[in-house]
Amino acid sequence: MKSLISRMVFTMFLRGALSLRFLSAVAFYLFAISCTTASDTRPSYHITPESNWMNDPQRPFFLGEEWHLYYLYNADFNEADPSAGGGTEWYHVTSTDLVHWTQRGVAIEKYKPNQNGVNLGDIETGSAVIDTENTAGFGLNSVIALATQMADEIQQQSLFYSTDNGNTFTPFSGNPVMPSPNPGAKPDFRDPKVIWDGARSQWVMALAEGNRIGFYTSSNLRTWVYKSGFTPQDSGVDLGLLECPDLYQLDVDEDTTKRTWVLAAGANGYRYNRTTGTAYWIGSWDGDQFTAANISPQWMDSGPDFYATVSWSDPLLTGNQLYASRRAIGWMNNWEYASNLPYYGGWAGQLSMVRDIKLKTVGGAVTLVSMPISSYATIFDTGTKVTGKTITTDPATASLPAMAGGAYVIRTTVSKNSGDDGNEVRIRIKGVDTFSTTIGFDFVQAQAFLVRDNDGTVTDGMPQAPKQAYDTIRTVSVPMESNTITFTVYVDWNSVEVFLNDGEAALSGLLYPNSGAGGIQMVSGSGRLTLDSFSYADARS
Repeated sequence: MKSLISRMVFTMFLRGALSLRFLSAVAFYLFAISCTTASDTRPSYHITPESNWMNDPQRPFFLGEEWHLYYLYNADFNEADPSAGGGTEWYHVTSTDLVHWTQRGVAIEKYKPNQNGVNLGDIETGSAVIDTENTAGFGLNSVIALATQMADEIQQQSLFYSTDNGNTFTPFSGNPVMPSPNPGAKPDFRDPKVIWDGARSQWVMALAEGNRIGFYTSSNLRTWVYKSGFTPQDSGVDLGLLECPDLYQLDVDEDTTKRTWVLAAGANGYRYNRTTGTAYWIGSWDGDQFTAANISPQWMDSGPDFYATVSWSDPLLTGNQLYASRRAIGWMNNWEYASNLPYYGGWAGQLSMVRDIKLKTVGGAVTLVSMPISSYATIFDTGTKVTGKTITTDPATASLPAMAGGAYVIRTTVSKNSGDDGNEVRIRIKGVDTFSTTIGFDFVQAQAFLVRDNDGTVTDGMPQAPKQAYDTIRTVSVPMESNTITFTVYVDWNSVEVFLNDGEAALSGLLYPNSGAGGIQMVSGSGRLTLDSFSYADARS
């Protein structure tokens, strides 16, 4: 990842090369917008920093009867002093259920000199593993974190170890364990994702190296040997600069005979009518090289704000259960406009909900499907439900129940039945006066959409290019086997995560509604459709 100081400059070049990973505190404040007219309530069920700036999550692990997650944190993010500096470090939060989180503080500090007194830079994205066999020599069940450090734009990988369940870390005396391959040229060389390849008894690292993912192996987490590279652009697939790689196995349709590998990475979909997001490939891994079944990527979420995704298996599962599903979480933001978004409340940034992800055959294609984990059910009220209603251009005909409209979940099923002449359903959320955000589905195009260009007044003050990126309508195709579409819509105070047909497609985005925006309506674009069911439940405060 690049440092916070360099992010402002990169925005001008984002379309050509996706390398903007860290937001300059200076840049953010130069472009910050007053948020006096927007809802400033902290999200109800998303991870946010207590104060200051956050971005990329780091893959969680389970140790000491709790989950440990780290995120990139900039303590120098100070509105009163925009020149205070930048740079990130790893902030630690813990949970027993992946829903309720406790802030623990900074676990790996930035700008600390190594054993030779050399400052290797801030602490950027990486990954942590539990060394159950003491391969690194720091003790059984030590937590080993490998993370990018950058100083003077030189990116290198450093090792940190913890013997207290990941609460504090000590830098390895031999850092950096992976020096820059060419300090003079300062190449992209970052975001190490480390996994244990049990079939070959080796550690494997996927590393973001410009427009390719490099693969390395190790026996001890200290010394790494280059094996191969995966470069989509060599086959004509331009995704800009790749970031935050991930490599794992899942069973297709929970069939153990169809176990396959998935390679994922942060990518720029600008050549595919998309923005930045998490691309992935289905393929094979032979211990040295990943081979994609199809070089054209698929996307985990088609919304504008789901990036730097990490995934992990549940260590409480055993055997084949480990390959039936994984969990995943992403950063809800987008470097095309992150430095121009409204700022308020002394904090900036949030993570997505934790999702269950599976490989499922959808419309003939092996697809990563995702839904929020079941533990979120504990934070919502019983709710209210209506069935068997009609949707027209008049919101009253849907007969929706009374709703508060703050943080909530909607589950609804809509059909285009015989006699229905409507083609498009629209769910308007966060409505007040003439402002709202619209989620919908076009039955003719079999396409869901997210429209937020009228979410509130505060984003109207953004500069033209970031505003255009923010306002762009985001769409996703949904393979249809019937004339019915299901929506699961999680709405927090300033975000929405939409899952179609039990997660076969997803759209996630930030929202900046005006104060008091709580209206919810369901209408058609024209004609009538059938509202099979609609349920609403508030998040408990």
